[in-house]
Amino acid sequence: MRKPALRAPRTRSSPRAVRFRGGLHDPRTATVIGRLLGVAVLVCFVTGLFSHVLQEPPGWLATRTPARPVWVFRLTQGLHVATGIAAIPLLLAKLWTVYPRLFEWPPVRGVRHALERISVAVLVAAALLEVFMGLLNTLQWYVWPFSFRQVHWALAWVLAGSLLLHIAVKAPLISAHWRRRSPQTLQLPQESDPDRRSLLLGLGSAVGALTVVSAGQSFPPLRQLTLLAPRHMDHGSQGLPVNRTAAAARISRSQLRDWRLSVRGPRPYTLSLAELRELPQHRVELPIACVEGWSKSARWTGVRLRDLLERAEIPQGASLRVESLQREGAFAVTEMGAQYAQDPLTLLALGLNGEVLNLDHGYPARIIAPGRPGVLQTKWVRQIEVLG
Repeated sequence: MRKPALRAPRTRSSPRAVRFRGGLHDPRTATVIGRLLGVAVLVCFVTGLFSHVLQEPPGWLATRTPARPVWVFRLTQGLHVATGIAAIPLLLAKLWTVYPRLFEWPPVRGVRHALERISVAVLVAAALLEVFMGLLNTLQWYVWPFSFRQVHWALAWVLAGSLLLHIAVKAPLISAHWRRRSPQTLQLPQESDPDRRSLLLGLGSAVGALTVVSAGQSFPPLRQLTLLAPRHMDHGSQGLPVNRTAAAARISRSQLRDWRLSVRGPRPYTLSLAELRELPQHRVELPIACVEGWSKSARWTGVRLRDLLERAEIPQGASLRVESLQREGAFAVTEMGAQYAQDPLTLLALGLNGEVLNLDHGYPARIIAPGRPGVLQTKWVRQIEVLG
């Protein structure tokens, strides 16, 4: 009877390698995909930072956020959402490339290794939560009990910090496989090169296809190909999509029967809708862009806001508080810096695309200003007052 062969004892210092089929779970593939994912994360972070500052500017920036060019928020938020969607297949491919390392044995080989694994766990969790919460936000589907904006903002910093830490820890490995012809990369099995090229080609095709069928909600040349985006720029009453309807805001025409605009300043006054229509009317073409990623240019008609402020003797450098008839919601009351309030393109709009504003678009009056997020273009305005 043959005796079983003796196995050499496995030392705790030598981790057990786990075999996986396929040859693309290697540092070169992870580095190439990681570069693309890093660019997507950087674009998302910078444009998301800009969006957050526009919506909730710190005191020293409240009067310095840009009103020009008029399409600035349309561009940055469209990039933010499109890049965030493109990051989903990149993130999944990156995780597929490196997931065998999750099964190394022993799972922890010391304090440094434990800290590294914890940092990777934080990075992966933050990345997955950030992109999928952002995707659900574009659908306005909030399945969580907390504030999306606050958690999305906090997670962005967690993701950025953990990513920088991960890059610092893996810098030698990333550097070694950064170039295709580096000595370390040449040591990898050459037969995997065609598979790697196929993987990257398929990944690039997936990213391109997702971008083409979703970016049309903010990029007019692609609007006919908008298949996956939750909004289509040409769908909506008066030629403009609607995020929050009057019914959702609990606004009815019966509430507007005796509506009057109140402007509060050194010389406060009120105006009826008929009196507003008797004032000089101006027409501007401005885009409205929402944080969910869609945007559309439209023709707006109304009274220049600065004319209303001048009548109340509100100083030109003053910031404003704008209140809506809407009683609930994060933006029922908004603040506006002087750079918007005094801009000749900023209107208290009464008309849209040649028609009187309908109820869903803010009848009887709404704010439209250049370079502002859609959530700050207050609808159903009832009062404007100077801050301080």
